[in-house]
Amino acid sequence: MVVRVATDERPFETPSSDESGLGRDSPSEESEPEAALVVPPDGGWGWVIVFASFMCNVVVDGIIFCGGMLNDPIKKEFNASDGQVAPVQSLLAGFYLLAGPFVSALANKYGFRVVTIVGSVISTVAFGLSYFATSVEYLYLVYGIIGGIGFCMIYMPAVLTVGFYFERWRALATGIALCGSGVGTFAFAPLGEYLLKSYGWRVTVVMYGGFILLCIIFGALFRPIKPVRVALADQSGDDDIARRHEEAVEKLNSMLKLHSKLDSGISMPAEMRFSNKVSPHTWVGVANNTRYPTAEEVFRGSNSHLSRRSSATAGTIKNTLGNRPMFITGPVAEKDEDDSNSNIDNTEPLISAPIKVIQREVRPRHSHADLVARPLYRDDIFFSGSLVRLPQYTSRNSLGYHMAVTHVPTKEDTQEEESGKCRLCPEAVKRTLATMLDVSLFRSPTFVILAVSGFFTMLGFFVPYMYVKQRAMEKGGIDATTSTLLVSTIGVANIVGRMTCGLVSSMPKVSPLWLNNIALTAGGIATMFSGYCFHAGYQFAYCALFGLAVACFASLRSILVVEYIGLEQLTNCFGLFLLFQGFGALLGAPIAGAIKDMTGDFVVPFYVAGGFLLFSALMCYPIDYISRWEKSRSKLATPPPKV
Repeated sequence: MVVRVATDERPFETPSSDESGLGRDSPSEESEPEAALVVPPDGGWGWVIVFASFMCNVVVDGIIFCGGMLNDPIKKEFNASDGQVAPVQSLLAGFYLLAGPFVSALANKYGFRVVTIVGSVISTVAFGLSYFATSVEYLYLVYGIIGGIGFCMIYMPAVLTVGFYFERWRALATGIALCGSGVGTFAFAPLGEYLLKSYGWRVTVVMYGGFILLCIIFGALFRPIKPVRVALADQSGDDDIARRHEEAVEKLNSMLKLHSKLDSGISMPAEMRFSNKVSPHTWVGVANNTRYPTAEEVFRGSNSHLSRRSSATAGTIKNTLGNRPMFITGPVAEKDEDDSNSNIDNTEPLISAPIKVIQREVRPRHSHADLVARPLYRDDIFFSGSLVRLPQYTSRNSLGYHMAVTHVPTKEDTQEEESGKCRLCPEAVKRTLATMLDVSLFRSPTFVILAVSGFFTMLGFFVPYMYVKQRAMEKGGIDATTSTLLVSTIGVANIVGRMTCGLVSSMPKVSPLWLNNIALTAGGIATMFSGYCFHAGYQFAYCALFGLAVACFASLRSILVVEYIGLEQLTNCFGLFLLFQGFGALLGAPIAGAIKDMTGDFVVPFYVAGGFLLFSALMCYPIDYISRWEKSRSKLATPPPKV
């Protein structure tokens, strides 16, 4: 037996139910297991994606991080206090994160391009309507909530699509794209100051809406990748198709019989009966993504060891698919031999077995897996670091890795795709929400510490962005132009911090946990003592240190999750992290504004913000010991496998 991988460059004709097996009751009646995979081209159009993502981050983060400049003119016009005006910007920043799981679910179904374009339109309309604001409460709803949701619809696809396009150069590509955040902060600080002086805050917000409208163009560049289709094939070619199908059916039948015993009493889609986990359903009515088999597990039929493995042991498990040789085939007419951006490397073996490249036109059998390759069905979609840190990547070659981290769609998911009918909550949306908002992770002490730490980090995160300029003018007597450059300094330091942090964290002997802890500790202490002196040089030095600290925090979250919780839980963790960080962003600036109203200056608010950052760092110091204890406890609680 062999495995055939075919690039689906031309659209498939819709097969009948007899050909595809879509109308049948179980996969045992289908001829063979298949999976649709997205193998990153690692270049080519991917660099256009990096540029588009970079520009989206420039616009979105530039407006958010420099939004504090709008507070003073809004406060004066509506005769409001700092505490009353602060939620205008904090709602924008909060919903920019809080909507993350829901926006990711939409992107999983409708694609990065569509979601980005729709989000650009929503934010543009929200900023345009803000021109007619009659109160700060009006701005809470229109500018803050609606604008924040639109921003999230731009931000999430911009972050995720880069990882979807890159494998070997993922860390570099993601780092370049995310540097747009620092560039946006650097550019929009003086630009916002100029617009406010020249036109006032209302016209400034409308002009911001014009910049957001450009994200429609950038979003249109998020071209989807054509998937490759993996299916069992016979080494002798097309002569023994009937025998090949019969063997595949036999294997699937035996697998289903074995796992139906494990899943007895559980009502699940047939494709999910490869797992022996206990609670398959969540609050949305479908299972967490980890309940569904990966492409690798589907093809590992002769071994029948299909339960998900932990990342701690993944490095010791070799990529075997029943020890069968594998053949890669592709349509010659649509593949250039010199094309370095091909979706698949036809010269690299999936396992240590001989490879044969069949140079002929392949007409793959139609199946429900042909049309569905969802980005959020990948375990590593939120991982922004170098893949060499992952044992799943180092223990396999390229195609084998993608099979190991890609979960297969259900029959219902594919039928919805093929029917084209509009559903209120499609399977692809529900499955993503079930994964990103699965509260079972709260049983993990390691996760709880990281999540709560992220909440406290965000409580102090936006305070310097919003108030460092105003404090420098009020307490230090620094002129408006110079104090505006303080915010730009945070942006420049953020660029340097992201690049440096990405480089240092890729070194095998450097602990990302200690890098994160040291950065947050330094940022917290610096924020607490930032009011010690208001000389311009001292304030610029503080802003540079703070920018470096928050850059490390943003760069290392996904690496910490993979190292201490596991790659298979990364999507789940990230969804809940977005909620914790969103609530922190929502509350941080209003708390600082209320304290400023009570005390009359910004000394105490910055002490409190720095204390939040320092406390979030101190929480993370014992994570290494807690994670080891948690893993040893789980190992003792796991019963030995039956022979």
